[in-house]
Amino acid sequence: MKANRSVPAATVIPVLTYPDVREAVAWLSAAFGFAERVRIGEGHRAQLSFGGGAVIVADTGSSRRLPRAGEVTLAVMVRVSDAQAHCERARAHGARILMEPTDFEYGERQYQAEDPAGHQWTFSETLADVAPEEWGGESVSPA
Repeated sequence: MKANRSVPAATVIPVLTYPDVREAVAWLSAAFGFAERVRIGEGHRAQLSFGGGAVIVADTGSSRRLPRAGEVTLAVMVRVSDAQAHCERARAHGARILMEPTDFEYGERQYQAEDPAGHQWTFSETLADVAPEEWGGESVSPA
């Protein structure tokens, strides 16, 4: 894949809609630790990075809409090195914690949070390398 400084290097890049792009960038940076890498217009879009991943924050123009209360159609998962500390940071900045950090049989400690626009996030810390077959999953070879 060719590199392009105008696009995040991540292979999969979610685009999330917010009523105020600049406010969302500030909040996501403070609460979740994202870093702004590209700004497109003052309030149109912004590209944020986190480790090797990326997310695009977009305005509500065109056909883009905010999440509706009581409906979850998208959740973003982000890998972190310390889920408990990350959760406390998010909580301190007003994130609504939907699930406290919890250890799972598949080797991850995860917590879930909702941002001010209603987007749901799962933050996941790896505790151990566990084969999917050990907890009921199945390894599948790529086609």
